[in-house]
Amino acid sequence: MNISEQTIIGDLVAQDYRTASVFKNMGIDFCCNGNRSIADACLAKSLDTQTVLTSLKEINNQQNNSTTDYTSWPLDLLADYIEKKHHRYVRTKTEEILPYLHKIVKVHGERHPELLEVEKLFQESAEDLAEHMEKEEKDLFPLIRKMVETQQSGEKIQSSNETLKSPIATMMKEHDVEGRRFEKISELTDDYTPPSDACNTYRITFALLKEFEQDLHLHIHLENNILFPKSMKAEENLLTI
Repeated sequence: MNISEQTIIGDLVAQDYRTASVFKNMGIDFCCNGNRSIADACLAKSLDTQTVLTSLKEINNQQNNSTTDYTSWPLDLLADYIEKKHHRYVRTKTEEILPYLHKIVKVHGERHPELLEVEKLFQESAEDLAEHMEKEEKDLFPLIRKMVETQQSGEKIQSSNETLKSPIATMMKEHDVEGRRFEKISELTDDYTPPSDACNTYRITFALLKEFEQDLHLHIHLENNILFPKSMKAEENLLTI
């Protein structure tokens, strides 16, 4: 893929997920705000665009046969993958992380009061993500699978107010909320860096939170930059006039 200042971040990461590491290191949101050009993102962060482009091109030029091309996956398969891998991960890890957070708040909260806010933010995230994923699994993903079935049958669908556009817009707004929430958690924890007096539980908790954020970024990227736009485009092609 030819990379320039006007390349859209989400499109680039969708083509080669390895480039996400550059945006992460530069503090550029590639998942919730992936619809911006590289130039606009650099301007917002006061970054040198050419430095960012050089780093991106170096990664882009490296051969890596292990990079997964999610853009080539059928939409129903991608929805299944997100549900079974990322939704399952969120449910499992929130149950694991919350008790750890409660423990370190109890033991270290007096010396590190920021932990109280981290616990509050993560609790809110756990609750909101549970509701968010349920809406995707019960409403949005079945609509995408039904649309794929219609596509495979060669039929058209009648114009309707009940399109994918509205539920997808809602999901993307909720993604934005999670993006801002984890930006705050990362800020409060100094990018998940344990303090010098941290015990092993403290260190484990921060490592789990960092892993959780990384998985959530990929999770949201797959939806915002691949599944959602491709689904809306496919539906648009199926709608009869």
